Formats: sequence, C-alpha cells, structure tokens
Amino acid sequence: MSPEEILERIPQREPFRFVDEILEIDDEHVLAAYTWRPDADFYRGHFPGNPVTPGVLLVESMAQAGVVSLALHLLAREEGIADAEKLVFFFTDSNVEFHGVVRPGERVLIRSRKVYFRRRKLRCEVEMQREDGEPVCSGVLSGMGAPR
Repeated sequence: MSPEEILERIPQREPFRFVDEILEIDDEHVLAAYTWRPDADFYRGHFPGNPVTPGVLLVESMAQAGVVSLALHLLAREEGIADAEKLVFFFTDSNVEFHGVVRPGERVLIRSRKVYFRRRKLRCEVEMQREDGEPVCSGVLSGMGAPR
C-alpha cells in the first residue's frame, strides 16, 4: 500500500487523528508528520494564556503514526490487504519520556523503528521531534491487531 492508502486506513478521524502525512514507510520504519491545529478545542483549557499540547495526545500521535500505520503496512504485506482490513489495530501500551512541549501550530515529525512484529503484535521505538530536530518525547510503544 502507498503511504496515502495507509493514512486513509488509520481508523481515527478528525478531530482525533494526529497524523497529516506519512513521509516514508517500509518494513522497518515509518516517518510521519503532524501540525497541531491552533484552533483545537483542548488548547482553551490546557492551559489558558499558555497553551501546551497535552502529553497524552503526543503519545496518541506517536501511536497513530509510529505503531498503527506501520502495523497496517506490515499486515497488508504479510496477510494481504483484504485480510488486513478485517482487523483493527489497537495501541496497547507505552513507556514514554518527555523532553519538551509542543505549542499550537507546531509541526512535529514522528520516527518509528520496528523492534518486533509477530502474531499481529508490534513493538516500536518511537520519537517525536520538532522540524528543527529538537526532541519532544520518545519511548517504546506497542499494539496488536484484533478482528473487527
């Protein structure tokens, strides 16, 4: 599948999709990007006068870009697109460290490297950084495919 086809198959939609584009993808890694929308409703309360992207949404973005999109690619290659579409891939756990904050309007890059993929389970080392290369957060995230 092409990066655009994979992006279309990520199950989350606006306002809860945190991947704009998949820049690179192969059997070992994915590179994706997202621009945090300045008008997103959560910025009104997190924090008034000093908006910061919630850490839980940074982890969600890492999961969508770095785990779900790579899993869709791997499942399609391993089982075929038709069989892969019978599954939904769930983010299951993470161990993430935060190194900085993301402000409204910032574009981030999400890099993910496969640690292992077997029995529809995927574990990845994922890093989010600003476009200038400054790290935002990094860690290990996992997910698994289950029948729809």
